[in-house]
Amino acid sequence: MEDLVDRLEELERRVAALESAQPEHAQLPWAVARLRQEFADAGKRTGGVLLAGALQLPTGERFDWQAQYPTDAIVGDVWTIEAANCLAALADPVRLRLLQEIVYGRRTAADLAAIAELGTSPEIYQHLRQLAAVGWLQTAGLGRFEVPESRLVPLLAVLAAAQR
Repeated sequence: MEDLVDRLEELERRVAALESAQPEHAQLPWAVARLRQEFADAGKRTGGVLLAGALQLPTGERFDWQAQYPTDAIVGDVWTIEAANCLAALADPVRLRLLQEIVYGRRTAADLAAIAELGTSPEIYQHLRQLAAVGWLQTAGLGRFEVPESRLVPLLAVLAAAQR
């Protein structure tokens, strides 16, 4: 009888292990698994998006930033003319290059005007104004421009998403 009980316990242990195991291909990346759990714990039934970055720019500046957005908030709020204008500002190769140069440390209009392929000073100022109008740039005093910390990771995420 004891042998039967031992065998039954062993069988129950093995069934429980099989039921709790997921196939290897079903394992979620750690960030996705945690994000699913956080949204579930918060009662966000449709899940959401996490943007995060731990960056060190070529200038030596370090940025650690993260934001979570529930799916309902993104789908319900972001598909507006403001979002279209924000994305359209990135659609110009000169503006993208300006942002790249600013991230890499060239932050004054004079520094940027020294790059011949970016255009004339008035053209550069026009591009800078367009980027600032939608929040991709801000002035940092003394004629310096910078990508706001809250926009740096989203900018890099947009660029990463645009790569094929």
